Amino acid sequence: MNTLRKRFETIDQYIEAFPKDVQDILEALRKAIHESALDAQEAIAYGIPTFRLNGNLVHFAGYKTHIGFYPGGPSAIEAFKDDLTEYKKSKGTIQFPLDRPIPFTLVKRIVKFRVMENESRRRKKKGEP
Repeated sequence: MNTLRKRFETIDQYIEAFPKDVQDILEALRKAIHESALDAQEAIAYGIPTFRLNGNLVHFAGYKTHIGFYPGGPSAIEAFKDDLTEYKKSKGTIQFPLDRPIPFTLVKRIVKFRVMENESRRRKKKGEP
């Protein structure tokens, strides 16, 4: 399903646009992100589900054959490259195929890494140690 051409105002609306089996995966991914970043706020940015905490934290999107996970740039992908060898990835994207289990434990680790990155960047801006 091509959801990128539609306009969504909430993550609920975004997820509801998918078939039930994909909805379940997207909801589980959403839950994993919230468990790893308790204070993150939900939004739609770039037309996809986004989580913000001291700036953009992570994004995800559903596609016909995979879930795209966007951990905010190349630093997280580089930090977890050994854990991501079996997944297609680029500078800022990880693709989790729909025909395989999503590695939620790894997703949680990546989100926690991003929380630390964003918190560090916030401290630097404010001149805090």
